[in-house]
Amino acid sequence: MVLHIIRLLLLVFVFSLFPSLSARSEADQEKKPVSVEADAITYDQATETYEATGAVYITFAELTLRADRVILDLPRNQAFAFGKVKITMAADTLEGEKVVFDLVRGTGTVYEGKAFLAKNHFYLRGRRIEKTGDQTYRGVDVTATTCDGEVPDWKLAGREIDVTIDGYGTLKHGRFMIRGIPVFYVPYLIFPAKTTRQSGFLLPRLSYSRNIHGLDVEVPYYQVISESMDGTIYLRYLEASGVKAGGEFRYALGEHTRGTFYGDYLDDRRIVAETLPGISRDWPEGRARWSLYWNHETQFSPGANLRIDVMGLSDIWYFRDFQSSNYYLDNYSPRGEGIFRRISFLGNESLTQVGSTARLVKKWDYYNLTALLRHTEDLTKDKNEATLQKYPEIAFNMARRSLFASPVNYEFQSLYSYNYREVGQKGHLADIHPLVSVPYKMGDYLQVTPFAGLKATLWNRDDGKASEREGSGVRYVANTGINLLTELHRVFDFGSQGLEKLKHTIRPELAYSYTAQAGGDNIADYAPAAPEVNSLTYGLTNTLLARMRDEKGRVSYLNILRLKLSQAYDLREATRRVVPPAETKPWGNILLEIDLAPSTYLNFSARSAYDVYLGQLRQNNYDVGLKDNRGNSLTAGYRYTKENLEELHLLGKAALTRQAELTYLWKRDLLQSRDRERTIGLNYRKQCWLFEFSYTEKERDTLYQLSVSLYGLGKIGN
Repeated sequence: MVLHIIRLLLLVFVFSLFPSLSARSEADQEKKPVSVEADAITYDQATETYEATGAVYITFAELTLRADRVILDLPRNQAFAFGKVKITMAADTLEGEKVVFDLVRGTGTVYEGKAFLAKNHFYLRGRRIEKTGDQTYRGVDVTATTCDGEVPDWKLAGREIDVTIDGYGTLKHGRFMIRGIPVFYVPYLIFPAKTTRQSGFLLPRLSYSRNIHGLDVEVPYYQVISESMDGTIYLRYLEASGVKAGGEFRYALGEHTRGTFYGDYLDDRRIVAETLPGISRDWPEGRARWSLYWNHETQFSPGANLRIDVMGLSDIWYFRDFQSSNYYLDNYSPRGEGIFRRISFLGNESLTQVGSTARLVKKWDYYNLTALLRHTEDLTKDKNEATLQKYPEIAFNMARRSLFASPVNYEFQSLYSYNYREVGQKGHLADIHPLVSVPYKMGDYLQVTPFAGLKATLWNRDDGKASEREGSGVRYVANTGINLLTELHRVFDFGSQGLEKLKHTIRPELAYSYTAQAGGDNIADYAPAAPEVNSLTYGLTNTLLARMRDEKGRVSYLNILRLKLSQAYDLREATRRVVPPAETKPWGNILLEIDLAPSTYLNFSARSAYDVYLGQLRQNNYDVGLKDNRGNSLTAGYRYTKENLEELHLLGKAALTRQAELTYLWKRDLLQSRDRERTIGLNYRKQCWLFEFSYTEKERDTLYQLSVSLYGLGKIGN
């Protein structure tokens, strides 16, 4: 029979094929057409069945069916397909030699076949696979994996398996197999098969700490409370310390309000006596250890928002003992790019204080109002009574703008704060600082900007220990100056592929600044200092900007070089009277800034301060980075501050193969002649799994970390 005649005959019966279709409107039928193609079709009137043979191809809505032979049972809306059967539903597929399928409900059974669940990238193979619902599958004598290929790197095999897309899977009498070899047996296993949040246990975290914790096991349980709330409970067993319990609660009350609460507690049974520079501890009977954190944010409008951060900590040693793994490191986000990852500080041993703030911000086109409450805990001290707090601090500022459309610009800053502490001076403080400037362009090359301002600082102490003369007052600080700036540039046209043009810019600048104050002899000690200034500062900046064009004509820009040299000259110091052999030293340090990136594979930066009187570097910081297209990279950093700091950092990544990467981290304290950290790591990545191992030596501990991530199942270990 000719193919196009068969298609015409099929169009007659396809709309009567499914009773549910007869109730649809003509518009709905046009939206979801049904089509059947085959080499031959026969019809059995007694059983109301059609049989299509030879390259059968059926389409309905988002479903397609291909087979060598298909029997369509009209009363039951079923299709019986035989021989190289393949059913596609959106991106999911069912394949086998025999399939029984309900074309209306989208359910069915595949015999001696396989299924692919695209959303989870799950493959099921087995004697019988059933699609029992829109999101559910069941298999008998079946295997499951997220690995591509006929011989997967890993798979779960079992007598029965149930999988819910965006949910969990269960396996009965299961085996975990690597390259077809059974590794271990589990009578019953629940595993995640989800892409969105679902309640249940998360995979445990495992680690070993030689000197502090010993065996370290954490088991988290995640609970969906509602569409706008969820929580996680953490139980962590520390061999040397005991059981640490923690909990996280997250909420999103509407589109513009969200927050996170976290807390943990440990009755640490370790007996510790330890001394580090500036701090020491002697815990003969252990210690109660805890941490507390709350973040809340509400955006009232595009220009108004509220953010609250509350942080509490039992002791300064908390982050030193838990720096290998803690909630605060896991959720560190200095730029706030995560919705619920809002920790703005590094939870490691360098932390010496924690702060709690409540900040309300309102912005207009030229104005900004910020109201702040700030409480600070100094972890280096046993008592916090002398630490200065801000209850509250209110700032109202205006950005620079033109005065009545004239060449004169004006701006101001103002601040009020109540400064509180239990021991020491406390009281009110207010600042107001208006500033005017007049930028003027002289010809095509020179821009001159004189400026002048007056800052008034008022204080009023109420600590009860101030005399009438010291209790309140005002300090005036006048500041004025002038900035001179010019810019010269030249463009070199190479007109070739690769480097097309190169722009060299020279930017000399000279600034004079004068600051003088009157009053404030007995100003409160919580007021900021206002030193007198009478200085000249010169600067010279060179930049190279390259315009690149590739073989396809695409244009890109590369900042090849930025080099800035600057130095200040103190006129007050130059005119200071001294008695020989003493001498004045008006010249400040020569400051050098270099940013060099001759290609996308190499970058170098330097920040140096040179003392012209000692003939020595006061500060010297270097960073250099190398990388290639294979993933190899090397970064090195050097930090030097005279008589205070000298460190060397080295981080290397070597792409051994397309799958394997070796990492090396080294931190060296050159002043103390000792290594602060040395870490060697190996990552091996395949399509469906990742192996990570690292060995870390620190001053106080040695850590072994091992993890295996099975894509689709989660991560085991740390």
